Amino acid sequence: MNLNNSDSTAVVVDNIESRRRAPVYIRLINHFRLYWQLWVFVLPSIFFIVLFAYVPMYGVQLAFRNYDITKGLTGGEWVGWKYFQQFFNDPMFTEIITNTIRISLWTLVMGFIVPIILALLINQISSSAVKGFVQTITYMPHFISTVVMVSILQIFLAPGTGLLGRFFGKTSLMGDPQAFTPIYWISEVWQHAGWNCIIYLAALSSVDLALYEAARIDGAGRLQLIRYVDIPTIMPTVGVLLILNMGSVLGVGFEKVWLMQNTLNVTASEVIATYTYRIGILDNQFSYSTAIGLFNSVVNFFFLIIANAVAKRVSNTSIF
Repeated sequence: MNLNNSDSTAVVVDNIESRRRAPVYIRLINHFRLYWQLWVFVLPSIFFIVLFAYVPMYGVQLAFRNYDITKGLTGGEWVGWKYFQQFFNDPMFTEIITNTIRISLWTLVMGFIVPIILALLINQISSSAVKGFVQTITYMPHFISTVVMVSILQIFLAPGTGLLGRFFGKTSLMGDPQAFTPIYWISEVWQHAGWNCIIYLAALSSVDLALYEAARIDGAGRLQLIRYVDIPTIMPTVGVLLILNMGSVLGVGFEKVWLMQNTLNVTASEVIATYTYRIGILDNQFSYSTAIGLFNSVVNFFFLIIANAVAKRVSNTSIF
């Protein structure tokens, strides 16, 4: 029997409605029966995330217990918010938070702006050979290890003998508290700007070349091409990356700060990450250090939520 268009449409609609009315377990069975190959592919990633991201969250309860290593994770006395109050009343609390926010914001802002500018400039290079050479040179520092990077800084900034340190006489820049933040974020931008601009170059590669031709016919110069063609193209990418970066406002990297830290600049270099390590590993105050780390994670989470809400309202760009 032949069905006309209206009858076939009605049959499809009835099938969809019947599937919607089916019990949840029936719909799940049908879903896995249809897409089991995709779930097999993604299963190792799910296992990895659960094992290394969610299972360790069980240890968060240490922040609310007086941890006793002989009694296991759940054997200590429940003390509630004791360690959070201890951290808030710590004489170093203000200094640690101030240092963390200062270093993190400088690194976040400059490390976010410079890759965008670099990508826009590289995109204006007409020769593909020169463009590839510039890209390679700029993202190679990304592969330098943190230990080697700090060693380079110490050699370059050595007072009197370093490539840059000789211009400052006997002043030790690595020991100057006021110089610690600029040294940190400038070296971070230099090391990672080329690598971070790759995603913007990928977004710029999707621009229709006809837009450039039309703009040039209308008399647009290089700056106008960047303003009216390139920047609008990468704005959605910029919005998403800014939201993600806001989730690590207090997440100053531990390794580099710890390696750059010394007795002379400790007043400007002591951040949440290094303080947590000092308290938890060196002093064996595991519950206290867990509480500090949990506070850091919660603050970063709220920054992420706020940034996402603002971006969604202003530019209709969000990650959820």
